[in-house]
Amino acid sequence: MFTDSERQAIYKVIRTRRDVRSFLPDPIPQEKIDRILEAAHHAPSVGFMQPWNFILITDQEVKERLSWAADKERRALAIHYEDDRKDLFLSLKVEALREAPLTICVTCDPTRGGDHVLGRNSIPETDILSTACAIQNMWLAACAEGLAMGWVSFYKKTDIRSILAIPPHIDPVALLSVGYTDHYPPMPVLQMVGWEKRRPLNSLIFENRWGLIP
Repeated sequence: MFTDSERQAIYKVIRTRRDVRSFLPDPIPQEKIDRILEAAHHAPSVGFMQPWNFILITDQEVKERLSWAADKERRALAIHYEDDRKDLFLSLKVEALREAPLTICVTCDPTRGGDHVLGRNSIPETDILSTACAIQNMWLAACAEGLAMGWVSFYKKTDIRSILAIPPHIDPVALLSVGYTDHYPPMPVLQMVGWEKRRPLNSLIFENRWGLIP
């Protein structure tokens, strides 16, 4: 189905993709944005419900309000850490909503497809999982396009709904900052600063039942 070079390219993108927090103001060509959104829309979804919507945010005033919501939650989360770890947490640049030329709010509509979505009745959260597949496609596509992307995960959903006029039943799953960068990290930032390290894969694999190591 794929040549060796094509197969190597997809694995390279998977390993290269990073959560980026520093962006240049350079505009993004519309055709690149279109391809990223097209990649997202081709993600798998349970029952083919396609629960996602994408709000493209370029207005600076709106980005400022989103940045305020993220920073407010970041400061609230800091109380969970103490001493050096708290200082490290507060020193991390956890969002760049003001800098990036584009922010995409990815939402999930749990009513998409009606009351009986094939495969979702037993596990309702598969709508969110399907939306996460779309986000992963976007991230890989952005990397392949030479763009950086950062997932802003600190915010109250009520704040985001209010700022973006999102209906109450729609879930704002992610704020994704998109743009060019001159600081593409060689490894995950949290790994670089010593916050966490990648666990060895063989310690995460069991065989036939939980806890049975192959």
